[in-house]
Amino acid sequence: MKRFVRGAKSFFLTFPGAAFGAVIVLIFLVLAFIAPLLHSQAYAVSAVDKLMPPQWFSGPHILGTDSLGRDLLARMIVGVRISLMVAAAAVVVAGAIGVVVGVVSGYFGRWADTALMRLTDTLMAIPLVLFAIFVMMVVGSGIRTLIFVIALTQWMTYARTARAESLQLREQEHVSASSSLGASHLRIMVSNIFPNVLPSAIALATINVSFVILLEAGLSYLGLGVPLPDPSLGSLLAEGRQFITRAPWLAIYPGATLMLLVLGVNLLGDGLRSYLDPRSRERST
Repeated sequence: MKRFVRGAKSFFLTFPGAAFGAVIVLIFLVLAFIAPLLHSQAYAVSAVDKLMPPQWFSGPHILGTDSLGRDLLARMIVGVRISLMVAAAAVVVAGAIGVVVGVVSGYFGRWADTALMRLTDTLMAIPLVLFAIFVMMVVGSGIRTLIFVIALTQWMTYARTARAESLQLREQEHVSASSSLGASHLRIMVSNIFPNVLPSAIALATINVSFVILLEAGLSYLGLGVPLPDPSLGSLLAEGRQFITRAPWLAIYPGATLMLLVLGVNLLGDGLRSYLDPRSRERST
């Protein structure tokens, strides 16, 4: 535990931008944790309270209400929870698929490398957002479907990164020694390749979270993401656009929240990428 604390302290002192991003992400994680306590307020409809302006010091609706009288702050907090859950699940699934494909491709080479990388290149040539929209229109909306579609559009980057590192790792002495001792290919990949590929995959995943959040928000904005009545920052923006002149807070607050969340994740991810990259650490020292 002490070693972890010292490492975290060194990391944040070396990369102050990452420390600022970590604070932002931590705040959003706390909000996501308390979101279930606000479930009733986020879904409670009130014809009397619809389109109420923000009441910072004079009422129960701090950020106002939407067109159905639902509390905007509660819906934003629940929406942040859903966005983070979708992003985390999609990144984990995409990272797992991509790392496995990349390691297998880089370790075995030859026909396996050719076949897997041609598949990866083909999918990367397709516009990812248009591909996600097409699949969502065909399959239908839903959180599980959304996670699957986003993961399907993101695993290729992990595969390319894992392949590049696996090509170098398979030539190193510890891999050759394990092979000489009679270790199976699966054991070599699990024991010698995967642990050395994970740091880059984790750094890439941290950065990729922000893009996934924006992709989920874009799909929800188009009505193809998180199904109603569940809130999402994208769907809240779409609703706010309809009332931009009468109730501008419906678009301003969700938009600012989305921007701040993406900023925090980007700062933290950029710091992790620099810290986990040996060349960046050498430059920083």
